[in-house]
Amino acid sequence: MIRRWALPLLLLAFAVFYLLPLATHGLWIPDEARYAQISQEMLLTGKWASPHFMGFRYFEKPVAGYWVIALSQAIFGQNLFGVRFASALSTGLSIVLVYFVARKLWNEPRKSLISAVLYMSFVSVAALGGYANLDPQFTFWVNLMGAALWFCVDSTTRRGRLWSWALLGVACSMGFMTKGFLAWLLPVLIILPYMIWQKRFRELLTYGLGAAVLAIAVSLPWALAVHAQEPDYWNFFFWHEHIQRFAGAKAQHTEPFWYYLPLLVAFSLPWIALLPSTLKQAWLEKRAQETAFLLLWLLMPLAFFSLAKGKLPSYIMPCLLPLALLMGNTLADKLAQARGRVLRINGWLNLVLGVLALLALTWFQLKKPVYEHGEELSSLLLMFLFLFGWIVVNLLQATRPLQLWAAPALGSWLLVALAPAALPHSVVYNKTPDQFIIDHIQELKPAKQLLSNDLGAASALSWRLAHPQITLYNSIGEVKYGLAYPDAALRKVNLNKVQQWMADARKKGPVGVVMRVKGDNEEHELDLLPKDGKRYKQGNIVILIFPQRAP
Repeated sequence: MIRRWALPLLLLAFAVFYLLPLATHGLWIPDEARYAQISQEMLLTGKWASPHFMGFRYFEKPVAGYWVIALSQAIFGQNLFGVRFASALSTGLSIVLVYFVARKLWNEPRKSLISAVLYMSFVSVAALGGYANLDPQFTFWVNLMGAALWFCVDSTTRRGRLWSWALLGVACSMGFMTKGFLAWLLPVLIILPYMIWQKRFRELLTYGLGAAVLAIAVSLPWALAVHAQEPDYWNFFFWHEHIQRFAGAKAQHTEPFWYYLPLLVAFSLPWIALLPSTLKQAWLEKRAQETAFLLLWLLMPLAFFSLAKGKLPSYIMPCLLPLALLMGNTLADKLAQARGRVLRINGWLNLVLGVLALLALTWFQLKKPVYEHGEELSSLLLMFLFLFGWIVVNLLQATRPLQLWAAPALGSWLLVALAPAALPHSVVYNKTPDQFIIDHIQELKPAKQLLSNDLGAASALSWRLAHPQITLYNSIGEVKYGLAYPDAALRKVNLNKVQQWMADARKKGPVGVVMRVKGDNEEHELDLLPKDGKRYKQGNIVILIFPQRAP
């Protein structure tokens, strides 16, 4: 029964809890709007070799991730579902991968099912599965690398090894074209100590060289094409996005060495209580080939990311698949031995977290309302519904741990399905401006010139209008490199020149402006604009429509 129905049921749960909510809320800025716009621009301009962000050269990432999002928009439309489907698909493929890797490791249907349920119910995995950026795609390719490595070392025939190493080469090339050279380093960190331990170093050199050649061969056409189109691409991408980010004195997002340890615990929610027994069992079984490989798969990337100076939470997403497999192995053994104590503790722990969140929301709502009374009642009710659901499903696990061990997964899926639609307007209005832009899209469409003081708002405007050419008003941010090119010089207006720019632009036709106004500096920027335009405000986003003026 488990072998026959496990995978179909997992895919059904994925469709209901991952795919259905994709279009229920606007694009988050800055990330989602940026990736939507860059991919859309590829569709509009036909420039597939080098990424451009609102017409600016944007060399922070390679192109494969943008290709997938662009293809998704081409198939499903330039809409919320089309933008996010690539992330959901990548997460769904990782879930399937967990199932089949567990099957290859242990050939026990129950362990395959448990591991997949754990992975797809990690709150971090579920949340990122509906978020449009490159992390879910890169995570899938790294997951596929790890799976291919195990197939490589576990294959008993020459043909099987050849196919497994070829799969590794393809996964490495796609990971490289999604996020860069890191995709070539991570598998080496995992397989090198394992093969040395197994005294199979010669095999690693023989087959590994073939996988490396294949990875280079798959990546080379694009690498040459982008160099021909943009000769400075590799200089910027290698030094700025790799050396400086990971080892430079001025690396972005600098965090301490231990930064990822508490994050790994948080990312394993709602299965935190399983962590100690999982790590204990893995240590006791460390000489078993399967366990040793999974520990290397988990710990080597974690150590590398911890050593890097620049850190972001999503960097350790590829560590979650081996963690889910180790947890699945431990949990399946406990269920087989009818040992439910850890599961009972896990249920009570999640229940306490839910009750604390419910009490905190109630207190704030009574003392300093997060939701406006009446206007946001439906959102508040949805949030209460999610919290009550979280409490109930974890109560079920706490009271009947052996029979209802999977109940917390429903809590995670409720979070993904309900929380985005349950957020207060103060968050939605300020972080998803594309929904506000839709309300005034007919007035913005005739504009001959578009202006914005915020990159997030500008990218949302650009994506909704399918209009890459947004002029930046007193704002540079992450397009600093692209603005340095001579052909982009006229795409930025400072405080001293904005009034002249507005006067010249209005001679050619109507002008649309989208501003983020949240402080004195932005208020001053707004005051410098003409006073005769239509004005609309939602949260800290302001839309201005200026009519054409005769020359």
